[in-house]
Amino acid sequence: MLNELDGKRSVKVAILDLYDGFANQGMRCIRAILKEWAEMNDLDVQSTEFDVRQKDELPDTSFDIYISSGGPGDPLKSRFEDWDIAWSRWLDNIVRWNKNPSTTQKKHIFFICHSFQLACRYFNAGIVCKRKSNSFGVFPMHMLEAGKAEPVLDGLKDPFYGVDSRDFQVIQPNHQLLNEMGASILCIEKSRPHVPYERAVMGIRFNEYMIGTQFHPEADATGMSIHLQTEEKRQSVIENHGEAKLIDMLAHLSDPDKILWTYSHIIPNFLNQSIAIEEVVY
Repeated sequence: MLNELDGKRSVKVAILDLYDGFANQGMRCIRAILKEWAEMNDLDVQSTEFDVRQKDELPDTSFDIYISSGGPGDPLKSRFEDWDIAWSRWLDNIVRWNKNPSTTQKKHIFFICHSFQLACRYFNAGIVCKRKSNSFGVFPMHMLEAGKAEPVLDGLKDPFYGVDSRDFQVIQPNHQLLNEMGASILCIEKSRPHVPYERAVMGIRFNEYMIGTQFHPEADATGMSIHLQTEEKRQSVIENHGEAKLIDMLAHLSDPDKILWTYSHIIPNFLNQSIAIEEVVY
């Protein structure tokens, strides 16, 4: 659709805020990516935010693109809470919309971290469970064959780096069901041969229009630096992982080949694919 005032192509984006009022950098980063993408591609991007957990707000089917954020809490216990039931109903409506052969404008969704866990639960993609300990930092993500052919991961190296911040995980993927629904696992967490734990699934393309990551592709160096340098988080990282880990994480932030590269590729690639922009410009 063209904006009659300036002739720009209009794109409607819904941002589903699952942070439940907790202070975060995720929403700021999503807004920044959309602003940069709009300017880069000369688009009129109209974004609307929905406070899913505090106000039970959810978008209708009038949007072109949906980004469902990360957030705190247990993705298993919340299944009987009103907001979670409504979120699942929203996802069900979008799935049915896309399956309807009479709808020509399909709806694209990107699920981030907590939303990814909810989506895996919805699609029965694997076992969603609590980790033995919190995972927090900048870690390598290892691509599987499907990931190397995935347009949303185009331009990334193997492994590539992402910000990981979670107490839960998705393991033991349901390969048969994923194959039947045309889904594919894109990447997994780093190998840890010294510990007897399975590697978690870090990215899935659920279908032609829906994709998600367990890590935070929207995270930027500024937000991570602010987050890491708060006294509470500094002490938490040092107590749980050691001071050397904190120093290593801060060093990763300034490396252009790590989270800066991921930030400038994954969600912009998804946005381009969602409205069929063939040439990706960075």
